[in-house]
Amino acid sequence: MRMRTLLPFATLALLALTACPGAKTIQSLLDDPGQYDGKTVRIAGEVTQSIGALGLGGYQVNDGTGTLLVVTKSLGSTPRVGARVGVEGTFQSAYTLGSHSGAVLIESKRKTQ
Repeated sequence: MRMRTLLPFATLALLALTACPGAKTIQSLLDDPGQYDGKTVRIAGEVTQSIGALGLGGYQVNDGTGTLLVVTKSLGSTPRVGARVGVEGTFQSAYTLGSHSGAVLIESKRKTQ
């Protein structure tokens, strides 16, 4: 039963990694945010939330290992919920509190699949 629950997430993670060469898992970024803070990283996954207005926007990406907020400054440029994306940008660690880390990715490039 547990394998059936994990299979869709494992499949999504595998697809995400093959869709964006050199992509890091979101879990690896959040497990050690200090290592990646201020550095250019790539992630890939499915958009689970999206909002944009007045030239700014943000969307949440889930790669099957975790979720990460992506911030974009491109006018009208947030992808729709359900879109599969590969994103490159600057990783910004916001905080670590116990076992929870908050961070964002400032988008510089995006490919929608």
